[in-house]
Amino acid sequence: MNNHEIYIKRCIEIAKNGLGSTRPNPMVGSVIVHKNKIIGEGFTSAYGGNHAEVNAINSVKDKSILKESTIYVTLEPCSHFGKTPPCSDLIIKRQIPNVVIGCIDDNIQVAGKGVERLKQAGSNVIVGVLENECKEHHKRFFTFHNKKRPYIILKWAETVDGFIAPETKNEQKPVWITNEFSRQLVHKWRVEEQAVLVGTNTVLQDNPSLTVRDWTGQNPIRIVLDKDDKLSKGLNVFNNEAKTIAISKKNIDYSKNLAQHICDILYTNNINSLIIEGGSKTLQTFINENIWDEARVFTGVMEFKNGVKAPEFSGVLISEEKILTDTLRIYKND
Repeated sequence: MNNHEIYIKRCIEIAKNGLGSTRPNPMVGSVIVHKNKIIGEGFTSAYGGNHAEVNAINSVKDKSILKESTIYVTLEPCSHFGKTPPCSDLIIKRQIPNVVIGCIDDNIQVAGKGVERLKQAGSNVIVGVLENECKEHHKRFFTFHNKKRPYIILKWAETVDGFIAPETKNEQKPVWITNEFSRQLVHKWRVEEQAVLVGTNTVLQDNPSLTVRDWTGQNPIRIVLDKDDKLSKGLNVFNNEAKTIAISKKNIDYSKNLAQHICDILYTNNINSLIIEGGSKTLQTFINENIWDEARVFTGVMEFKNGVKAPEFSGVLISEEKILTDTLRIYKND
C-alpha cells in the first residue's frame, strides 16, 4: 500500500464518524498531509454544517504550510453552493497545491466540475485512489443519485426452522426470536440509516415504535404501508417521537410494481437509505422486484414448528458472525 492509499484509507476511517448524522449529504473524510505527517483531519458535520474539507483545513494550526501540503478526500470536493460554499473554492483560496481524491461525485451538481475547477486553478489533482473502497463507503449516496432510490437494507430474524413469526399469538407485541444483544444492534442500525419501513400487518400485530431506544442517536423516519387507511392514529408508529410517512392507495398504485412506487415516494422525500423490517410479505415484495442492496438475517435458536415463513431470496453471503446464541448473516444482492 503506497502513501496515497494509506491516507485515503484513513479518510474512510474518520468519515464513518458521520454515519447517521450527515444524511442526506455523503459522509466524507479528509486528511491533510505535510512532509509525510498528518497535520489536519475532518469529516462531514451534521447536515447543514461544515463539509469534511472545511473541518480538516480548520484543524490545521499553522495555515501557512497549507501551501506546501496535500489534501486527501474520499469524494470529489463540491463545486456548488448548497447549505455551505464550495469546498473546491476553499482549497483554491488556501492554495493547497496537491489534491488526492478517492472517487468522483456522481451528483449532477458536481460530477467532475470540482476536479475541473481545481485543475484550472493550478492544483495537481489525482483521482481514483482506493476508488472501489470509496465507492463502497459512499454506497448510500451513489445509490440515491444513480438509481433514484434509497440504498435498501432488508432485515429480519428467523427461527432455526425458517419462520419469522408464530401462526398465532395472544398479545399485540413482538415475539422475540433473537437475544437482547442482537436487538441492540438493530437499534444501532436504525441510527445509521435515514428511514425504516414496515407493512400494515406488522403494525397491527406488533404495534412497534420503530424508534431508537437501546442505542444513542437520531430516530429514523418511519415509513408505514397502510393501503386502505385502516391503521389507528393511536398506534405507536404515529406518536410524536419521530416523523412518520404513511403510504396508502391514495398515494401509489398497490396493484403492480409496489416496491418501485414506494421508492419513487422516498426519492421525492430525499431519503437516501432505508431498512425494511417486515413483515414477510413486504420483504418479499422488494425481493421479487429485485429492489434491494443488502440483507441482514438473524437466526435464533428457537423453533416455531409452523407460522409465517421467512422470505425466499438469493444473494451473495459477505459475512457471518455469532452474537451469543444468534447467528447474523449479511448478504449482497448479486
